[in-house]
Formats: sequence, structure tokens, C-alpha cells
Amino acid sequence: MRVRALHGDRVLERPDKLVTEEPMEIRVHGPGQEPQALAVTMRTPGNDFELAVGFCVTEGIIRAPDDLASVAYCLAGEGEQEYNVVTVKLRRPVDLTGHERAFAATASCGLCGKATLDQVEQHCPPVADGPVVARSVLAGLPAVVREAQALFEVTGGLHAAARCTPEGALVAVREDVGRHNALDKVIGHALLERQLPLSDEVLILSGRVSFEMVQKAAIAGFPVIGAVSAPSSLAVEAAERFGQTLVGFLRDDSANVYSRPDRIDTER
Repeated sequence: MRVRALHGDRVLERPDKLVTEEPMEIRVHGPGQEPQALAVTMRTPGNDFELAVGFCVTEGIIRAPDDLASVAYCLAGEGEQEYNVVTVKLRRPVDLTGHERAFAATASCGLCGKATLDQVEQHCPPVADGPVVARSVLAGLPAVVREAQALFEVTGGLHAAARCTPEGALVAVREDVGRHNALDKVIGHALLERQLPLSDEVLILSGRVSFEMVQKAAIAGFPVIGAVSAPSSLAVEAAERFGQTLVGFLRDDSANVYSRPDRIDTER
């Protein structure tokens, strides 16, 4: 689109690129069942199947790769594709009791619309022991992820979540206007590749860390979470409960370690 850019005393008319934000409805069903709406989330189009599958994983609906029969865009009316509706089919009957949402999830809050507080915390065991990560490796990961953010470089309006090895190699990165969507895409990718749990990897997040982000990471098995911004108090409590190492304000050569510091080698 065209924008009026203000630079000091100058006013310039120039083109600008914006990140796309569109709603996506996720539907779920099992054998012999009609597809039911699970959620509507505001997302950046792309990797939609990973997003739908990852969301089902972090909601506790998909527990193993063999649960998934198929994932596809919905056919409308006379066979026209509905690219903003994704249907996830499982190999077993689905009971969505307890997963109802009262309204659409926004790009900023994946927990919006949960019917009761009891539904907010998914039952999840502590993560595995996981690796020890060198401080120098952890410090360099945000830059590695940033380099891989092709859409962010163009628009400046996207969050990222990334899987990384303890040695500092990038495994997968996904971008989205919503933080939780980016993470669900990463988790969905891992399930489709049959790589869950991610108990030997490091999760890097481009923004702040909420309770929900920690919980999603725990369900996926991430033992180490690094973020460039701050965690909430509930996020730290959750990380301690799940046995995760949570690192915030990961910028250049500085960081705050909020839980399980034993996984960070400060001498290297």
C-alpha cells in the first residue's frame, strides 16, 4: 500500500508492504463424525496445515503422529476450495468437550475464548533432562533466527518461533502475526515429520513469553526456551513446574535465566 512517511522535516509518499492477517477456522473430526469447529484464529497465511495440526497437539487433541489421518483445506458448496478453513481428521473419534471457545482467538492471545479456567492448563508431565547449552551458543541464536525470517525483513510485522540444536544450528523457523501461531506451526511441522517430542532441542521465540507459550513448549517437549523479551510471572512458574530452562531478554551477550540454570554452561 501507499503510505505517507515522516522523516524529520520531510514528508515522503512511498510504497510499503504489510503482513497479511486473515482468519482461519480449524475443524476436527474422527471416523464417521461430521467436522466440528474447534477454533478460529487470526493468522498469517502459510504453513496452515502445520498450524492446524500444531494447535491440535497443544490442545491435547492429537497425542501422537498415528492419531492423524489427514489434514486438508475444506471443500465448499460445489467443490470450491476454502483456503481459510482447514479440516483435521483423526483415526479415532474426537470429543471436543472442554475445548469449546466462546469467540475467535486473536493474533495476540491463543487462550482467548476458553470456556473455564480449568481448561487453561493442559495436563502435561515435566520435560526430559535435555541438553546443556553453551552460553555463547544461546547468545547467537536470535541472530541466526532473525536471518532466516524472510517475511520479517520485508514487513517488520511478524513473530517467529524456531527449533535449534544445542550446537546452534537452525532446524526449522516459522513466522506469523501471532506468537502462539508461530509456535504451533513449529510444533505441527515436528509432528508431521514424526519428530516429537523435541527433548534435545532449544526453542527460540522472538517476543515475550506467556504462560501459554511455555505450556505449548512443554507439550512439545522443549527443555530450553530462549526469548528476546520478558516472561510473565506465570510463565516462570510454569517453566519451573515443567522442569524447563527459561531464558529471557536474550540480546547480544546478556540474558536472564529464570529457571533451571543448570542447563546453561556459563563458562563457554
